Amino acid sequence: MKTLKIDDSINLITMNQNIKIAFFLLTFCCVNISIIGQTNKGAYHTGTYRNVFQEAGYAQSDIDAKVEKAYKDLFEGDNPIYFEVGDSMAYVSDIKNHDARTEGLSYGMMVAVQLNKKNVFDRIWRWSKTYHQHQDGAREGYFAWSFDPAKMKRNSEGSASDGELYYVTALLFASNRWGNNTGIDYYGEARRILDNMWKKDGTGNIRNLINTEHKQITFVPEGDAYNWTDPSYHLPAFLEIWAEYAKDGHEQFYRDCADTARVFLHRACHPITGLNADYTEFSGKPHSTSWMPAAFRYDSWRVPMNIAMDYNWYGKDKEWQEDYAACIQKFFRSKGIDTYEDQFNLDGSRPDFILKAGDTEGLRHSIGLVATLATTDTMNADDKNMDFVHALWNAKLEPYDDGYFDPYYDGLLYLFSLMHLSGKYRIITPDYVSK
Repeated sequence: MKTLKIDDSINLITMNQNIKIAFFLLTFCCVNISIIGQTNKGAYHTGTYRNVFQEAGYAQSDIDAKVEKAYKDLFEGDNPIYFEVGDSMAYVSDIKNHDARTEGLSYGMMVAVQLNKKNVFDRIWRWSKTYHQHQDGAREGYFAWSFDPAKMKRNSEGSASDGELYYVTALLFASNRWGNNTGIDYYGEARRILDNMWKKDGTGNIRNLINTEHKQITFVPEGDAYNWTDPSYHLPAFLEIWAEYAKDGHEQFYRDCADTARVFLHRACHPITGLNADYTEFSGKPHSTSWMPAAFRYDSWRVPMNIAMDYNWYGKDKEWQEDYAACIQKFFRSKGIDTYEDQFNLDGSRPDFILKAGDTEGLRHSIGLVATLATTDTMNADDKNMDFVHALWNAKLEPYDDGYFDPYYDGLLYLFSLMHLSGKYRIITPDYVSK
């Protein structure tokens, strides 16, 4: 056996120290990599929802009051969009178009389940089931997208796919929050929509809400509109919810659709301005219709909010989503943070055709767009001054100087955005009440 000399002993000690240092550095790096991995995950994994208003310096009491006021203004105020009918039903109205739409009804249900307004939720669902949902025939399970409460008749028998998307997600959340034994089987109602969706085989020209070949939500699940889409209907976060809680045997398909929606949004959003067209092909290419040429208009306002929701809930596409937030914020800052208008060509120029809001024509600095753009500050860490958040905080849901007022669309996007930025718009899990 070799006898160690002094120099050998020193070298051995040095080697042991180096090993210890290396082990410490490796352990430190692994711990920090783990921490970084956790911070890159969304609220689905962490259970933590950011309160961006609080981060921007606002007091929690003021934040709570602002959200509550917005809810009361829309559902209980002097200019409401929510109307109770009898002792068990209620509808949400698009005031400027004088109808009840599955868009607004399902939005109202989502607001109600998020803010724990069970009576409101149940009333809207009973109205929806009674007057909008088809109970038999080729459209069974689907909803007539527009109903005239004054004449008590449907304006259209067809569906708008985003209505069903919100109905299913809101019902699954309601099942998780309130259970299914309090008068309405929320899970059963969600499954009825989905199970009927999967039965659609083209009979009567009615198809799945999702184009099964492209794995993308359709504009309308019938006729030619089955073959193109609306970017604001692409909510990957909601499809993740279906995969988690619907339990209908299509879990992997829904996850695939969520991932496809994320990739689709890369293609649909302009690389310089961040703008998308209201309607597109499944490739993301703008789709013009007989009633309007393709451009960034009212439907498109929802896209920033939808992307922010997916970023905050699931965090699966953070790099692109952060780039998107910086891109679209840069564009709107260039148009004036307090003055930008609400319709654009995708390159940022003003469109020749201006889509009316009800009977009102004209561009304006719309609070609905102000609201959804504020949610992009949840994705843009470089925006230290949070000017979009402050712009929303200072905005008022009230008539413009010219008298125009839209508590329905502007109002619901305003309320949704307040909920997102205050951490009140959440994934409602089965153990939500105990948290």
